[in-house]
Amino acid sequence: MVCDKSFSSSYMLLNHEKVGVVDLVHMLRSNDIEKRKFVDCPKGTTEDDFRRRWLISMSVLAQKILKSIAKPLAATGSAIEYWLNLVACNRNLGGLISNFVRGELIRPDRTSATFLSFTGNLDKRVELDKSIVGCGDKDRYKSLLSIMAAKASYENHAYLQYTVTDLWKMEFMGSFDFWNDYQGKPTTQAFMFRDKKDDSDMIIVAFRGTETFDADAWSSDVDLSWYELPGIGKVHGGFMKALGLQKSQGWPTEPDSRTNGQEPLAYYAIRDMLKEALKANKKTKCIISGHSLGGALAILFPAVLMLHKEDEVLNMIEGVYTFGQPRVGDEEFGMFMNKKMKEHEVKYYRTVYSNDLVPRLPYDDSTMMFKHFGTCLYFDSFYNGKIVEEEPNKNYFSLLSAIPKMINAAWEIIRSFVIPYTKGADYSEGGLLKMYRIIGLMIAGIPAHGPQDYVNAVRLASSELYKDLRITNNKETHIMIEDGTLK
Repeated sequence: MVCDKSFSSSYMLLNHEKVGVVDLVHMLRSNDIEKRKFVDCPKGTTEDDFRRRWLISMSVLAQKILKSIAKPLAATGSAIEYWLNLVACNRNLGGLISNFVRGELIRPDRTSATFLSFTGNLDKRVELDKSIVGCGDKDRYKSLLSIMAAKASYENHAYLQYTVTDLWKMEFMGSFDFWNDYQGKPTTQAFMFRDKKDDSDMIIVAFRGTETFDADAWSSDVDLSWYELPGIGKVHGGFMKALGLQKSQGWPTEPDSRTNGQEPLAYYAIRDMLKEALKANKKTKCIISGHSLGGALAILFPAVLMLHKEDEVLNMIEGVYTFGQPRVGDEEFGMFMNKKMKEHEVKYYRTVYSNDLVPRLPYDDSTMMFKHFGTCLYFDSFYNGKIVEEEPNKNYFSLLSAIPKMINAAWEIIRSFVIPYTKGADYSEGGLLKMYRIIGLMIAGIPAHGPQDYVNAVRLASSELYKDLRITNNKETHIMIEDGTLK
């Protein structure tokens, strides 16, 4: 099927299925990238910057490698998850051995509410922090609900239904697998629920992030394809594809008809569900959340609503809360989003923890065009939060910061042993998470990306931080002093 790009004024699309060694060599040697089989761009397009051609080549090569290891990677992840749940079902390793010897081994059910993903095994907390639920601070409560929903989004349908209905005492609206036209399978996930506490009607949409062993999700992350939307700016192609960009039509107001049994496209399905909810109750509000890739989809969802001039749905969105979100567009896109979100009074809180690698990608420099926008809540490894325009060390890779990152990673390992004594038993970390943190001594940004530190950051955040956020939003500008705190 031919991809219709007429909705964009310019574009660069990468196709890993067409890449070969000869083409990669030519890409590095010559600036006429439109002649490369794996690059789809307007005729006559050239790229003189060698570093940019290098990054394009690495993006395509990474997608090619991920495609080739997708099945063994998924099988490895499945085996690890099954083992972790097998041990948990039998209480611990000792119980597992004892039950096996006695012929009473308990086997986990992948579809049950007790089966956890690898991400879920890193941090098994599921209850909402009651001190925040009842504090009366709506912004802090929404942030807590958003990160807990983003963390829960990695789990199966039964887990989500049980958590929302029985533990959070809210209305479960469903969990969904959405179609990715470019990957040819349902690789985008999200779930929705309704919070009707205090006579309010709030719908929460949580997009799932990048699963550790999901090659398709990682491919969306590393895909440096982009589209330029007239009057909006350049947007990350991999994330747009995951949200529901159609090969045959691009971003029409209505999707093409789905073949029988084919899953719906994320953007259109969620938009239509919100419209139905609004018909039933004109006072219904909504917040959108996500961690990692899920955060990118969360902020792009209102962007497509703006493209389609879906003002009614936009006006019901109170906020977008993302955690560990990568960059999704260029500076023009950021300016467009800031202006439109202000017009529709949509709050956007982008939370970044310490040395998390993902929010610092793709690069924001002269080579790459990507830039963050909106309000950034930055938390250090002591969970001290402040409002900044950009997280420190914005492009992550720096020789000067390598040693401080290793020292910080060592501190995070030490902290995992002492935090239950300093913050309480609810912050205890299991053996798996402690071992996972050791990776930080080599690449500090990997364990720092997990949802566990974002949950801690929101729970331990000072109430003054959210007061500062309200002041910042009311003034409609960031007034910063040298250390990045609000003046």
